[in-house]
Amino acid sequence: MLRLTDTHCHLDFDSFDADRDEVLQRASDRGVEQILIPGLDLASSRAAVAFAEKYEIIFAAVGVHPNSAATWEADTRTQLAVLAQHPKVVAIGEIGLDFYWDTTPKPLQRKVFRQQLELAAEAGLPVVIHDREAHDELIPLLVDWQENLEAEGLRLAEKPGVMHSYSGNIRQAQNVLQSGYYLGITGPVTFDKAIEMQQVALEVPQDRLLIETDAPFLTPHPYRGKRNEPSNVYYTAEKIASLRGISIDEVGEFTSRNAKMLFNW
Repeated sequence: MLRLTDTHCHLDFDSFDADRDEVLQRASDRGVEQILIPGLDLASSRAAVAFAEKYEIIFAAVGVHPNSAATWEADTRTQLAVLAQHPKVVAIGEIGLDFYWDTTPKPLQRKVFRQQLELAAEAGLPVVIHDREAHDELIPLLVDWQENLEAEGLRLAEKPGVMHSYSGNIRQAQNVLQSGYYLGITGPVTFDKAIEMQQVALEVPQDRLLIETDAPFLTPHPYRGKRNEPSNVYYTAEKIASLRGISIDEVGEFTSRNAKMLFNW
């Protein structure tokens, strides 16, 4: 039986308000057994937790996205720490750096990111990392953080988090893989011209791969241009299976197992 896990989906967005239950039913019909909703700010983190309470299939991550760093206030970390204690909160995220959009000052992004790495260490929860055109700065920070976790003897050092929607090449992946991070593969791996992403999906050790939709974004072929949804994680798994010359059931099995190992659900 096909078992799939969507480890990154913004199911709380209003684009799902009209048919969220139907979307979840389609996901279940396709074999999706767990869905992780990440927070983008304090309000969406609370929404993610609320949906996790309502639906058995849903789990939550809480955090402030780099493009939302301007929403960070004196008590934001404290409020996130409270949310992080919820039994269905399994990660801190979506956090990181984004140097593509010139909307949030880089120093503020760095400050908010570091505070949330500290929060993750204190809570013992893995991180869901957003990295857009910030690779050269972000990766050393993550490697250093993991090494500090290891020096402190924290179990989190063994599986510190996931690089969400990984878009780097296989060479760039080596440092984070050596530090225990997972790589999340999204719908664009199905595009004909996504050669580097396909190489990553082929060559990364299978015990370090996760699959995700990032719905409603990054819709895979054959539905490119339409709203993405969790059931479409099937096409990402199908493409990885084709690249690796194995069955989609095998891809679903090992990526679901990896998600369980990382998020402890």
